[in-house]
Amino acid sequence: MLLIICAIFVLLILYFFIKNKLNSGKHPKLNSFDFDKLLQEHVIFYQNLGIEEKTKFKNALNEFLEHTDIEGVGTEITDLDRVLIASSAVIPVFSFAGWRYKNLRNVILYPDTFNGQYQYEGEDRGILGMVGTGYMNGQMLLSRAALVQGFSKNNGKHNTAIHEFVHLLDKSDGSTDGIPEILMAHDYSIPWLKMMHQEMRKIEKGKSDIDSYALTNEAEFLAVVSEYFFEKSGAFEKNHPELYNILSKMFLQDPAKD
Repeated sequence: MLLIICAIFVLLILYFFIKNKLNSGKHPKLNSFDFDKLLQEHVIFYQNLGIEEKTKFKNALNEFLEHTDIEGVGTEITDLDRVLIASSAVIPVFSFAGWRYKNLRNVILYPDTFNGQYQYEGEDRGILGMVGTGYMNGQMLLSRAALVQGFSKNNGKHNTAIHEFVHLLDKSDGSTDGIPEILMAHDYSIPWLKMMHQEMRKIEKGKSDIDSYALTNEAEFLAVVSEYFFEKSGAFEKNHPELYNILSKMFLQDPAKD
């Protein structure tokens, strides 16, 4: 009898251990007070919303956090990390009710930049963020330093996390090519490509204020200009009215007017 009791006790311990491991990446919903405090302090996009839109934003953040694991490598995940990552996910798709990133299961947060072997110590660590491919498919890797900098008041027109989530949007039609068909009406595809390549030539000649990383390829162009669109919308509309107009139609947002 004693052996049976001991065996049952051991099995219970194993059950709760395994259950805890399986749920280790999940986090309970943050309450409204926590959301408001962190969002008001760190997310300008949220600060500019009306009362009803703020509620919609918080609901979308909770939905994202409920379906996406966030884990740290070499660092503990904080509520601020969760809020900034979720905000980066929600901002580009804020006008698309019920949007889910079906091509994302997990966000991995590093304390700082990392390299192509996913190491965050040593030399040659120049990666701020990336969307995984191959055996890393369904994963996103982010540097906390870049995540926080993207939401700081002096970040300029850059936001690494938004950049990576735009890559996911682009990838959602099966091809990361700078033409997110799921967001873009077919009639806009040709004008978008034309504007994209015209602006690339201006960047090459030093006649554009868009970051030269946009020259990497069409997918990076989309991600780079999307950062600019959301982070410095007024300047982007003034300096690139045609690009602003088509991105406004793509994301169903007009942030320069908000």
